[in-house]
Amino acid sequence: MLFYSKVSLPLIKEFRTSFGTEKNRNALIFIMREGEIEAYGEAVTEEDPLYGYEDNYSVMYVVRKYLVDIIKSTKDPEKFMEKAERIKGHLMAKAAIEMMLWDYVAKEEEKPLHKFIGYSKGEADVGISIGMSSIEDMLNSVRSAVSSGYKRIKVKIEKGYDLEILKAIRENFPHINLSVDANQAYSRDDFKIIEEMDTFNLAYIEQPLQLDDLNGHAFIRKRIQTPLCLDESITTVRTLSNAIELGAVDIINIKPGRVGGIGPSINLMEDAKENDIGVWIGGMLETGIGRSFNISLASQKYVNMPGDTSPNSRYFKKDITNEMFQMVDGKIKPYENSGIGVSLDYRFVKMSEMEGGKLID
Repeated sequence: MLFYSKVSLPLIKEFRTSFGTEKNRNALIFIMREGEIEAYGEAVTEEDPLYGYEDNYSVMYVVRKYLVDIIKSTKDPEKFMEKAERIKGHLMAKAAIEMMLWDYVAKEEEKPLHKFIGYSKGEADVGISIGMSSIEDMLNSVRSAVSSGYKRIKVKIEKGYDLEILKAIRENFPHINLSVDANQAYSRDDFKIIEEMDTFNLAYIEQPLQLDDLNGHAFIRKRIQTPLCLDESITTVRTLSNAIELGAVDIINIKPGRVGGIGPSINLMEDAKENDIGVWIGGMLETGIGRSFNISLASQKYVNMPGDTSPNSRYFKKDITNEMFQMVDGKIKPYENSGIGVSLDYRFVKMSEMEGGKLID
């Protein structure tokens, strides 16, 4: 049987990026029950198509109209993705189901997902992503992150909210591992601003230009010393190959729920390693379901940089999972239970439920 539940979790602190401000995580959770196995998936979309063209409504349409029939024919995640290739795009919808199937097959084999994937280091270095706010508030957030032991601190920026905040952070924290994420907020006309960022000793500048402007990113990369990280631009191995050929990338941020799931993420990791491209695992404010997949991937040997894998408690007072990740010395360990290692708090989900239903009997 396949079910879905749509839950809304208030964030402890609103999260502002160049795309807008999020106050709640409106999550689509998928639940598959076969015998004694219960497997989970989470769509990383939101109510509105602000980050990309997909949203919760498009995910439900694609799942109901196309993906449900594929699940009926196979529960193998690789075969599922082969059959889903005829559906153009909609990687977030595919990822929600593909990842659920990875949880299912790992549970069938009675192995934790991070080991079932096959390249586990047993732990993940943890970085933090800090949304935009006042300079004073940002400095307090950075100070708290430093004292908590995060391995990397990333701040969101946009045009007009960039150089001043970087100057303030560097004056107060001259030696921290600092990076910035623009989420496509700049254009080629803003090169002078990006060039000035080169003076702040950043670990990298993430996705300054629009996702389809690889030539623009190549232009920037040739003229600055700071490494360039691509996020939204990298959707497949093909787009990564194009970026490498153009000289547009040093590092990639792999968000499993954005690129199609676990299998596509592994393909990107392997291709990045072959081409000496840095790799880290990003997040999309997931609940404990999606976060568990991210941490399983972040613990893989191909990942060589801290990612956005903060503990659940950084974002939610109460998550939908019974288990909550803990960070120790800037590291998080994936769970050793089979699959992703977490279970749904059904009482809390029912209390938070906006809607839900059965997709397969």
